[in-house]
Amino acid sequence: MSSLFNLTDETAVVIGGTGALGGAMANALAAAGAKVAVVGRNEERGNARAASIESAGGTAIFQSADALEKSSMTDARDAIIEKLGVVTILVNAAGGNHPKATLPPGSDFCQLPREAWQSVFDLNLVGGVLLPSQVFGEKMVEASKGSIINIASMSGMIPLSRVVAYSAAKAAVINLTQFLAREWATTGVRVNAISPGFFPAEQNRALLFNEDGSYSERGGQIIGHTPMARFGKPEELGGVIVWLASQQASSFVTGQNIVVDGGFSSVTI
Repeated sequence: MSSLFNLTDETAVVIGGTGALGGAMANALAAAGAKVAVVGRNEERGNARAASIESAGGTAIFQSADALEKSSMTDARDAIIEKLGVVTILVNAAGGNHPKATLPPGSDFCQLPREAWQSVFDLNLVGGVLLPSQVFGEKMVEASKGSIINIASMSGMIPLSRVVAYSAAKAAVINLTQFLAREWATTGVRVNAISPGFFPAEQNRALLFNEDGSYSERGGQIIGHTPMARFGKPEELGGVIVWLASQQASSFVTGQNIVVDGGFSSVTI
């Protein structure tokens, strides 16, 4: 069984690997034997993540790039290939929300600024999936080998209150994942998505917790709706990312959205 999850000789790119979830995925891919390129804009965090992987015995580099600029993605791809070899795994983990695209209780959807809405779609759909998939996917199709893993969200399946633009953008990520899986199904390139539930990170910690560490009202509601009665831990995404990355372990899996949410989406009332 160990050979099914052995990524030795594979090169993985993690867009957004400077974040908590993307970083945990980069760790898991490196632990399975892949050479990992951590891609993002935060040089300090990127170098720290790469150094951490190296100190654990893995192989990693940091490559600075802007996922919203196709030329930047192309330059990053070429630099990574030169340093680590042909890219066979792409994890699109860049994403996030915009405060003005969030609707507090009692607010008016009709007043949501278009610019904020567009910013969320650019970050999660254009830079989060479209441009990296075009740039790296082109080479994968040429090589007849590759696994692209998009990071969607459980909110892309269930439109959560308040985060309307984020939920809509992640729904589009799932749809685009299915399209690309069908488009490239006979080329040797598989495309899947992972939809994490609630994983505390820097950008959502204030929403989920009070200053004293107790659950906020929102956090408590989420925990009450989650059968496992807790939030997820970033490392709990490691198993599914390695499975989807492995051509041996998931060779007949494409166009799927794998939900990792502690059961949140299974509760309807």
